[in-house]
Amino acid sequence: MTKVSLVRTSNRTEGVQRAIALLDSDLAIRGKAVILKPNFNSADPTPGSTHIDTLRALVQNLKEMGASSITLAERSGPGDSTRTVMEKKGVFKLAEELGFDILNLQEMGPEGWIHFRPEDSHWQDGFQFPRIYAEAECIVQTCCLKTHGFGGHFTLSMKNSVGMVPGGSPYMRELHTSPYQRQMIAEINVAYSPDLVVLDGVEAFTDGGPAQGTRANANVILASNDRVAIDAVGVAILRELGTTPEVSRGQVFEQDQIARAVELGLGVASPENIELVTDDLASQEYAKKIKVILLA
Repeated sequence: MTKVSLVRTSNRTEGVQRAIALLDSDLAIRGKAVILKPNFNSADPTPGSTHIDTLRALVQNLKEMGASSITLAERSGPGDSTRTVMEKKGVFKLAEELGFDILNLQEMGPEGWIHFRPEDSHWQDGFQFPRIYAEAECIVQTCCLKTHGFGGHFTLSMKNSVGMVPGGSPYMRELHTSPYQRQMIAEINVAYSPDLVVLDGVEAFTDGGPAQGTRANANVILASNDRVAIDAVGVAILRELGTTPEVSRGQVFEQDQIARAVELGLGVASPENIELVTDDLASQEYAKKIKVILLA
C-alpha cells in the first residue's frame, strides 16, 4: 500500500502542515539539501500557479523537518520569463524572508544540464534535464489541481515535471506536437524521483488550464511520495467536481499519463493499493467518496 494524505480545508497553511504530518516524512527530509519544484509556469492566480501561502507553508515545514538547505529550482513559460514570474509572485521576497535559495533554470548555462535518454521512450532522442535535480539528494514538489487544455488532459505532479525541461526548446515543440504527449509527460518523470509531493487543491480548474480555466472550490490538500498515487487521487477529485470528457473517460488508471507511469514503474500499480489517510471526520468522509471514484 502507498499512502496519500487528504486534508479537507480551505486554509493552505494549516492544510500543508496537516497533510505532511499524516505521512510522517521526517526521515526523508532531515539533514538533507532539498531541491524544491513549484508550479510557476506563469504568474496567473492559483491554480494557474503555486499559491505563495502554499510555498511559504511548505518551506516552513521543510525547515521544521530538519532540511539542511532549500533551493527552489524552476523555469517558467511560455509567456513571461522565469525571473518576471517569480517577481510577480513575490518569490524573491519570500526567499529573503525565509532563507532559501533560488536557481533560475532559464538562466543556466550548458553546464547546468544533462542529456537524458529514457529507454523505450516516445522521445526521439531524449531531452535536456537540470543537473541540480539529477544529482539532488532530496526532491520536494508542489503542484496544483487542474485540467490541461493543450493535450495533457490534466496537470498534476507528473505534468509539473515538464517545467524541468528547457522552455522555448525543440523539446517543447516535440512534446506539444506529438500524439503521444501524455505518455511523454510520464517519461520525463523517469529522470528523477521525489521524496515528497504536496498538491494544493483548495481551488481547481475543472476545464481549461494550465494558466486559466473554469474554477471550482475543491478545498483539499494532498501529500504523498508516490506521483502515480497522488495524480490518480487528483483525477478522482476532478471527476467528483465535474470535469472534461477526456479526464472523465474510462477508469482512472486508464488515463494515458497514469497508465504509462505504471508501465514505467513510477508508482503504485492499481487504485486498490492506495491508502487515503485523514485526521478528521470531514476529510474521512470526503476520502470515502474519492475512493469510490478511484475504484470505479
